[in-house]
Amino acid sequence: MKILIFFIAHWYLSLFFQTFFLHRYAAHQMFTMNKFWERTFYVLTWISQGSSFLSPYTYGVMHRLHHAYADTEKDPHSPQYSDNLFDMMWKTKNIYNDILTGKANIDPKFTKNVPNWKFMEWLGDRWISRIAWGTLYTLFYIHFATHWWMFLLLPIHYLMGPVHGAIINWFAHKFGYVNFKVNDTAKNLLPLDFLMFGESYHNNHHKFGGRANFGIKWHEFDPAYPFILLFNAVHIIKLKPNNDLNYM
Repeated sequence: MKILIFFIAHWYLSLFFQTFFLHRYAAHQMFTMNKFWERTFYVLTWISQGSSFLSPYTYGVMHRLHHAYADTEKDPHSPQYSDNLFDMMWKTKNIYNDILTGKANIDPKFTKNVPNWKFMEWLGDRWISRIAWGTLYTLFYIHFATHWWMFLLLPIHYLMGPVHGAIINWFAHKFGYVNFKVNDTAKNLLPLDFLMFGESYHNNHHKFGGRANFGIKWHEFDPAYPFILLFNAVHIIKLKPNNDLNYM
């Protein structure tokens, strides 16, 4: 039971900070926050993603490229230009590393206002940080696992951030339903998103790239949106005016 609780907690905490901070804030600037809260969410993202920490700066830039070039050769992660899921993940990793290390030639319009706390970017990407988090996950399993098969979950812990990205970037461009006609293959993967915290409403998001609420139809509940409304109400963030009409 403790292993299951730990896995679920890690899954959803990592996913929340990816969708809230990396995606909706870093990439799309759906809301603003002051420097204190930005750095607070940097640290919380590092804690929640642990060994699979994704640079908010690199994620933000790469996701903007995805929207600008969706399903073309310039898309950082399009199933249309990959032989399989792992091929796409490998290509994405290489593009991610090129952006992270400054090797990629990026048009300044894709980097405008993307958060970049260099210390946390550096710390989160250090192998000693990744190995330390992975070691903690492993020790937890050694202490609490009651069956051998539970250890099969450990690789997901190690790669939690990329796993979440791969689910949407691959499956939500191949399977699901469409609410809106868009110039790419983005689909809504789940009619009720209990798994991906609103991220699976991918067709909706590609249609309304700056809309903080990813749900559109009555059954499309976006679990991240109430947190955004709460944070806005207590002045942790400030939603942009006419948010539903903002586009990337």
